[in-house]
Amino acid sequence: MSRLAAIASLLATALLLTATPAHAGNQVYRWVDKNGHVHYGDRPPANAAPAKVRTIPVPVEPSAIARLRVESGDGEYLAYADNSLAGPIEVLAFTRNDNIRGDPPLPARATVPARGSVLVARLRAQDPGRSGGFELSLTGVPGNPSARPQDAEYLLPLRQQRSRIDQGFGGSFSHSDEQNRFALDFAADIGTTVVAARAGTVMQVESDFSKAGLKQEKYGGRANFVRILHDDGSMALYAHLATNGVLARVGQRVSAGQQIGLSGNTGFTTGPHLHFAVQVNRGMRLVSIPFRMRGVAMPKR
Repeated sequence: MSRLAAIASLLATALLLTATPAHAGNQVYRWVDKNGHVHYGDRPPANAAPAKVRTIPVPVEPSAIARLRVESGDGEYLAYADNSLAGPIEVLAFTRNDNIRGDPPLPARATVPARGSVLVARLRAQDPGRSGGFELSLTGVPGNPSARPQDAEYLLPLRQQRSRIDQGFGGSFSHSDEQNRFALDFAADIGTTVVAARAGTVMQVESDFSKAGLKQEKYGGRANFVRILHDDGSMALYAHLATNGVLARVGQRVSAGQQIGLSGNTGFTTGPHLHFAVQVNRGMRLVSIPFRMRGVAMPKR
């Protein structure tokens, strides 16, 4: 029997807007009690003097939408993808290897149901007479690639007296890529109520960020957001929400007009606003699509 060596690594992102490393806003609190003992926690103690509590910023990254799990079998390795979202995703597994073949051949794609797991590939030695090894990676994109969006009218996603669009379809600042080409940026003060523009299931949320800026390499993809899955497989993205501004939970069913968050100023942005887009997965590609919205004269590209 051949000897196989495996190194499994995960490279799974939500592909929101853009995705690059940055510092963001979780915090840890450090304090000393009356006996001189040091404590750490995710919230400050109620009975400690403020002068004795120190706040420690903790960098965070966007949450992975999938997890690569590799299990050993009888002379083979089984590569599974575990979906962390309350909606389907598509994954692509690929490998750098020596004397390894995949079944199906790698790179291999698979669609994983909401919070489910799928066996993506079996890995075996090509030549059982010699040793081999592999390094396996996984990428993931929200949505089912077979989704067929239907024509629907969306509500305004903000509860405010007047709505102003600061950047429309094909906007040159940040709406020139596939994910955001058909997106609208609504001007909104921080704390403005954000509502679901269409009924669906809360598929994904990101809520750990607190900073904003114009350096795309630092702040791109570091926006708080809610992603809602519609019954036809399309997904609405509500982004740049406030710190502590996500008011919906993953798996929650929401109706059109129901509050889901508070607008803010997080991520790659020039100022407070709500970024709204309807997206579909087009085969490991997150793509925005045109939509109709009640009371809004849709801007020309």
